[in-house]
Amino acid sequence: MKKLLQRTGILKMADYTLYLVTDRHLAKSGTVEEIVEKAIAGGCTMVQLREKEGDTGELLERALRVKAVTEKYHVPLIIDDRIDVMMAAGADGVHVGQSDMPAAIARKMIGSEKILGVSAGTLEEALKAEQDGADYLGVGAMYQTATKTDADLTTMETLKEIKKRVHIPVVAIGGINGRTIPDFKGTGIDGFAIASAIMAADDPEKASIELKDEIRKTLDL
Repeated sequence: MKKLLQRTGILKMADYTLYLVTDRHLAKSGTVEEIVEKAIAGGCTMVQLREKEGDTGELLERALRVKAVTEKYHVPLIIDDRIDVMMAAGADGVHVGQSDMPAAIARKMIGSEKILGVSAGTLEEALKAEQDGADYLGVGAMYQTATKTDADLTTMETLKEIKKRVHIPVVAIGGINGRTIPDFKGTGIDGFAIASAIMAADDPEKASIELKDEIRKTLDL
């Protein structure tokens, strides 16, 4: 019962409306943790620390710095791919892609108290991810993106079908910005994962405010 209550508490905290995905190579106005804090001030509701380079020690140090910020504002921190770093940093969950750790194994490793996000580009992948224990889906890439140049694109029709068929939150990812958010009117999705539109902004707080406003209008929040 205690585990169930803990898990319920974490999931109640999870608001996917404006989900920041970090990329230190895009960081324009400060360190990753500084941009995270500005983004949260602007309305960011969840943060994923995404690092594909560097050693484990560096990643853990960065995760701890970012965790200090997200914890202060009660915003969940998700670590991309690295379950070991997630556990060492005390983060709130992990996100795995189709070529990363299989979702079913990831769920066994992290237990029931942590959030598990899974990338899905097709209906088949989405249904399997939900069956394997995912708490939310990152669906895309919806558009070409600077952070994942090799990603296959997901159609709007597939996104709508996924949202119709699964019973967990759906977050659109890939090329999301103020110009593309209105395209999702009527899809019923739960939020947007955004990287460059915040990380590369001159003013991440202002960018987040403007994105959040566009999301509210698009999703009728």
